[in-house]
Amino acid sequence: MKQLKLFVELSKVRITFAVSLTTFVGYIMASKEIDATLWATVGGLFLLACGSAALNQYQEYDTDAKMERTKNRPIPSGRISPTNALLFALGLIGIGSALLYFFAGFLALQLGILTLIWYNAFYTPLKKKTAFAVVPGSFIGALPPMVGYASAGGSILDPQIIAFSFFMFMWQIPHFWLIVIRHGYDYQQAGFPSITALYSDRQIKGITFVWVTATAVASILMPMMGVFTALSLKVMLVLIMSSLVYAFARLYLLKKEGINVFRYFMGINMYLLAVLILIVVGVYI
Repeated sequence: MKQLKLFVELSKVRITFAVSLTTFVGYIMASKEIDATLWATVGGLFLLACGSAALNQYQEYDTDAKMERTKNRPIPSGRISPTNALLFALGLIGIGSALLYFFAGFLALQLGILTLIWYNAFYTPLKKKTAFAVVPGSFIGALPPMVGYASAGGSILDPQIIAFSFFMFMWQIPHFWLIVIRHGYDYQQAGFPSITALYSDRQIKGITFVWVTATAVASILMPMMGVFTALSLKVMLVLIMSSLVYAFARLYLLKKEGINVFRYFMGINMYLLAVLILIVVGVYI
């Protein structure tokens, strides 16, 4: 049981599950079918994402040891050696890639590998260079839906999947930014550049509000591109979108210092979940 818990931690299963969920939605958008290919695609992407997460922990175990929130991760805590963690990561990447190749197709595999490369070879080292790495790094969130869509036989140039993937790109930015805000001091201690060292509390609130508003606007593209067309779903989208923007506008207008980051972090995550539900419901009505 301890070994299982160790590998779950190393794979960041909660995060990779969310990634796989967008792959599931992408597949449903193109196929409208829940079949064996769907589960093989989602499973392949999940394992590939788990391997990517484990590889990231291997890449950053030295800096993880310097941060309060990450010092107890498997490698810096000494519960697994860096070599074994790397072998575990490569094994998951290999199995996940094989599943995508044999069941989802070569294009889906290419998109999955591109996601891994962008995360581990581009975004991970870029975090040490600039506090704004989250912007190009958010391209990571746009690719998993395309994996599902391509696996179901859809074209990745389809306006519907482009609209969904663009929304995921935009959503990823304030999502990442709230994490950085919450752990800004930790990042600075480990030598990472952080916006908390560049901007005042007031400015950070303003930047966050702008990105959240842009994310809300991006979600409007989906009904415009026909991702879902029912009037009831469009009304629901406007309501939840307005609630999100109102919450972050109120945060910006508050004069008191500090941000209850966890509350707003959960809020933007729940917004994503609500949008995913609207998409899936819209496929079947």
